[in-house]
Order: sequence, then C-alpha cells, then structure tokens
Amino acid sequence: MNNAKLTEQLMCLILWCIALFVVVVPIAMLYELLTQGLSHLSWAFLFSEPLNSGRNGGIAPILLSTALILMTCLSVVIPIGLSCALYITEVCDRNSFIGKWLSHSLDILGGVPSIVFGLFGYVFFAQILSLGFSILTGGLTLACMALPLFIRLCEQALRNSPVSYRQAAQALNLSHSGYILHILLPSASSGIAAATIIATGRALAETAVLIFTAGYASRYPASIMDSGRALSVHIYDLAMNVAGGTKPAAATALVLVTLLIIINISARYFSKRWLPR
Repeated sequence: MNNAKLTEQLMCLILWCIALFVVVVPIAMLYELLTQGLSHLSWAFLFSEPLNSGRNGGIAPILLSTALILMTCLSVVIPIGLSCALYITEVCDRNSFIGKWLSHSLDILGGVPSIVFGLFGYVFFAQILSLGFSILTGGLTLACMALPLFIRLCEQALRNSPVSYRQAAQALNLSHSGYILHILLPSASSGIAAATIIATGRALAETAVLIFTAGYASRYPASIMDSGRALSVHIYDLAMNVAGGTKPAAATALVLVTLLIIINISARYFSKRWLPR
C-alpha cells in the first residue's frame, strides 16, 4: 500500500514538473524577446524600410511581403484542403484502396522536412514553371507544405460532427449538398478555424522553404511576381548574417509572435460568433 502511494506521489510530481516545464519555456522565450527587442520596437520600426542591412529602419516591406505570401498560401490551402477533406469524409470509403492511399500519402507528406518542400518549389515552380524567386512561388510552395496538415485537421473536424445531424438531414429529405453546406460545415467550423490557425502558424514560421522560393529582397514588392522577404527569413538573416542584428531580430520576432496571437484570438472569436448561425 505504501509502495503504491509512493508511486502515485512520484508520478504526480513528474506530471507537475512536465506541466511547469511547458509553462516556463514559452515564458522564458517571451522574456528574452522582450528584453532584447522591446526597446527597438516602435511605430517607425513597423512603418519604415530596413536600412543598413536591417540594423536600422523598420520592417514595413517585410510585413507586406509576408502578408502577400500568406494570402497566396491560404487562397490555395483552404479551398483545396477543405474540398479534399470533404471528399475523404463524405465520398471516399476509408477502407477502400483510394481511401487508404490518400491516408498514407497525407501522413507521409506531413512528415517531409520543410527543406525538401523548399527544393521542390525551387525546381518545380521557380524553374520548370518559370515563376522565379517570387512571392507567388513562395506562397505555392508553402501551400504544398501546409496542405497535408490542414486536410488531416479538417477531416478530423468533419468526422467529429454528430451522427444525429446526418440522420436528421436524411429524415427531412435534405440533399447531400444541402447537408454539407448548411449542417456539416457550420458544425465543424470551429475545427476548420483551428486548422486554418495551425496552417497559418506553420506558414508564418517557415524559413527554409521561403529562402529557396521567395528570395531575400527587402524592398517593397511590386506584385506577387516580385521577390519578397518574409518575417521568418528576416529574423534568420539578422540573427545569423548581420553583425549587431540581435535587437532588430528580436523586435521582428516580437511582431511575428504578436501576429500569431492576434490571428489565433480572431479566429476563435469569429468561429464562436459564426457557429450559432
């Protein structure tokens, strides 16, 4: 009895240590970013161009390029990924050859390193399709990388929809498309929003993919066919290649973390607001 109680207390202590570690690490990271970059952060930093290799000036062109890359990525990921998830859950039998093949393919693609997607985007989009180092190339490559994860999360959200909804739709003689549009998608909206948040976070945080595809240019992009530097690439360049770039890199990282938090909160707010409708 004493041994069992001692084991239980030991396991409880281990779990508390793990939970404390999970909480302390993000706090320590934010503290380091705040101490290094908060003094460098200002409105001028957000709305001016980088100067002296990023040591001075701001990140306005970087923000614009990041927004264009992200919009390009999500404009491909959301319609294609949601359509694929609907096909897997509503049309394809998971035990069929196609269902198993799709499942294995998504699992394999989800585990491919980002550098491989970067090389693929460089060869296929930049060279074969002659898109060059551009925001379009970076966005399309990010979409290829984010699609497997987005599809899997949307698939799980759609499968979690109560079976009673489908039964009620059949009892009311509602068409399949009507059931999907008016019942299934609204009921899974919170899960789809979460999938979008995760896909957005992964796209914003990627560096290797964009170095090979979107390029390094820190000027204002003229169009999506122009080269553009994302926030993650800018942080990497300042921290690794620019002497004295620690503070602007930390300030840029604070902006990136803030954007992720805003996207997360906004998606949750709109998901809860639209779900009752």
